[in-house]
Amino acid sequence: MKPTSKTVISVFLGALIGAAGVWIATVGNSDMGAEQGGQAKPMYWVAPMDPNYKSDLPGKSPMGMDLIPVYNNSDADTEIGSVVISPNVVNNLGVRLATVTRGQLTTTIDTVGYVQYDEDRLIHIHPRVEGWVEQLYVKAAGDPVAKGEPLYALYSPTLVNAQEELLLALKRNNAILIQAAVERLSALDVPPATIKQLRASGKVSQTITITAPQSGVVDDLNVREGMFVKPGMSVMSIGMLEHIWVIGEVFERQATVVKVGDTVSMRLDYLPGREWQSTVDYIYPSLNMKTRTAQVRVHINNRDKFLRPGMFAQLNIETDPLEQALLIPREALIRTGNQSRVVLAQGEGRFKSIEVEVGRIADTQAEIISGLYEGDRIVSSAQFLIDSESSKTSDFKRMNHDLMLMDDSQGQQESMQ
Repeated sequence: MKPTSKTVISVFLGALIGAAGVWIATVGNSDMGAEQGGQAKPMYWVAPMDPNYKSDLPGKSPMGMDLIPVYNNSDADTEIGSVVISPNVVNNLGVRLATVTRGQLTTTIDTVGYVQYDEDRLIHIHPRVEGWVEQLYVKAAGDPVAKGEPLYALYSPTLVNAQEELLLALKRNNAILIQAAVERLSALDVPPATIKQLRASGKVSQTITITAPQSGVVDDLNVREGMFVKPGMSVMSIGMLEHIWVIGEVFERQATVVKVGDTVSMRLDYLPGREWQSTVDYIYPSLNMKTRTAQVRVHINNRDKFLRPGMFAQLNIETDPLEQALLIPREALIRTGNQSRVVLAQGEGRFKSIEVEVGRIADTQAEIISGLYEGDRIVSSAQFLIDSESSKTSDFKRMNHDLMLMDDSQGQQESMQ
């Protein structure tokens, strides 16, 4: 006799439902049957480690373990997706419950940053005329310099001609020409002390010494003695160590909660016990396209000059509390690729996995936009096992419901024929 499609579908569904109830359904129902004092009759027995192995009689599994009885629990079928677990099993699983509350979500952002020079106090040295570096007084990047100390001596025919023009104006005693010659030398970055010496001595200097405009350390040294330089060329930079910046990286979802003025605590992994306090000084307007992070700037007073550019630091940003919202423990949230769920405790050992819409997520709490109400009880521990069973039960019952409708429709068509 050829099996009908209805028979094949029934066998397939039976195998799926047996696999779905491998742990919670079997153990939970067995405990419930025991609590009934043996009055309930088991539907069948299953192996603890193999959901596909069933027996109509008690005994041993192929692995030598006692078979577990499965009882018929009509109450669990009242709602699709509900899972009924006896109190003993709940205790064995270590299920913990939490209450949905309403409050302000406090977000503390832990991130990393890197130390760099304060660009507001970073000075770049560029020549304004072409010439040759006759002597270089700083030899390497990182050399300390004081304001007014010589950096390099430059020979330039343009500077020689400008000095001769000033001496010629002085000989003619023409105030207008003298003023014009002095302004030209100043525009060509000749130090005022050199101009004063030129007017006093009346002799042209073949080289002009460029001095440091501020105290600090030399950075990005790009010249050596004898090199030919042109206007606009970057010769070197001078940065200050007393004031530095720390640039922190903040995730895209956290960028909206960070504000200028938020308190920042900074630590170094290799210096435990030391902490620097500051505030968010600036939030950069664009995001890094590769890392999808926003940058925040923190100004640090580095009077002891311990922090150096290039160091990595740990940043803790304390943001302002947000508006009132429904909050749940973050550990209670189950996040998948296309949805977020929680396990709702319905009382009397009944649990159900439901979908929720999640807002902002902090370190210990998550904001719920829809799906829950204040005062609801949810599972915050061991929820993954219950969620798996609830989701499978819900899916199988929907499949069974659809197939039953299909079979009924086919039966009506056959009867009409």
